[in-house]
Amino acid sequence: MLRTSQVFAMVLAGGAGKRLLPLTRDRAKPAVPFGGDYRLIDFVLSNLVNGGYLRIVVLTQYKSHSLDRHLAQTWRMSPLLNNYVTPVPAQMRRGPHWFAGSADAIFQNLNLVHDEQPEHIIVFGADHIYRMDPSHMVEQHMGSGAGVTVAAVRAPLEQADQFGVIEVAEDGRRISAFREKPTDAVGLADAPHQVFASMGNYVFRTEVLIDAVSRDAGEHGSGHDLGGDIIPLLVDEGVAEVYDFADNDVPGSTERDQAYWRDVGTLDAYWDAHMDLISVHPVFNLYNRHWPIYTNREPFPPAKFVFSEGARTGHALDSMVCSGVVLSGGEVRRSVLSPGVFVHSYADVEGSVLMHNVDVGRHAVVRRAIVDKNVRIPDGARIGVDLDRDRERYTVSADGVVVIGKSDKVHPD
Repeated sequence: MLRTSQVFAMVLAGGAGKRLLPLTRDRAKPAVPFGGDYRLIDFVLSNLVNGGYLRIVVLTQYKSHSLDRHLAQTWRMSPLLNNYVTPVPAQMRRGPHWFAGSADAIFQNLNLVHDEQPEHIIVFGADHIYRMDPSHMVEQHMGSGAGVTVAAVRAPLEQADQFGVIEVAEDGRRISAFREKPTDAVGLADAPHQVFASMGNYVFRTEVLIDAVSRDAGEHGSGHDLGGDIIPLLVDEGVAEVYDFADNDVPGSTERDQAYWRDVGTLDAYWDAHMDLISVHPVFNLYNRHWPIYTNREPFPPAKFVFSEGARTGHALDSMVCSGVVLSGGEVRRSVLSPGVFVHSYADVEGSVLMHNVDVGRHAVVRRAIVDKNVRIPDGARIGVDLDRDRERYTVSADGVVVIGKSDKVHPD
């Protein structure tokens, strides 16, 4: 019987998220909204809580105010059984410097580990989209006696140069090498067209993690990174094993969305992950009631669709529409509309992500765009139609997605 009291969870939420600018201009990456109602951090926290792990610290650093507020408003646990989710800012306990990397973040917060005295420590990232029952990974880790178990998702061999790739020994479990973005990767024994890509999720024996980050802290040439320094160190010592995410069985999952995992570290990946939500049979299914994704929902009224007068018809197709949205004679297709969005008459929105309180004026056109909170798109404005002109005014991703930052002013055409 797995005892969750033996396990302490640390969520790494200190990354600056520069590749997501302008979405991370005023907030930490884990606080970036996703899927209408949620924040990125809600996915890892929901996985941990659904899996029964209720002692969680979130290590924060950059621009953490909105993240801290979200955690305080949403993730309140009962103190009766010593359950909590709490943010821990960089406290500079070991000198006047910020976290130098994910391993250093843990090293600077070893006092938390000493206070809790767990036998095992979960260390998960805060900015990926997926469902996972972490108890299966913890069970494998405890049964194996490994010093660290690294979660891995199967990825196409031709994409190996985009990931940290895990190579395994003949037993299929022990990690023989951990290589960052190799160009000469070899496929898996049971699937030559695939490789194991690290998910950035780890389970450590407590004493192994303490020893590894303490040794790494004294290495001046180290990047002080879990994936770049600590895991290779433990691989060399022969105490690292892999956990195949394809074996993870989440209640309510379907064949289509099982083992779904997306790193939304770029604007295009962020947009692509939203498009995964809106098909008839979603690639990632937010409607799984057996493994809910939790968040704090503001008290908006239900969505409202008004006018049906020829071209002036308020409707949405192949889209997700949150509470408080008003479609007042405008048309929306293949889009995600967050709470409080207002689409005025004759507006045309397609393939877009509109965050809280975006206002789309009459006759405006929005194509393949990400529009952050509190943006007013004037009547007749055209976003995503002429990318050359958009590049002069806004951020445009490598794949041609137009991104408008929070509260930015949009000029009429």
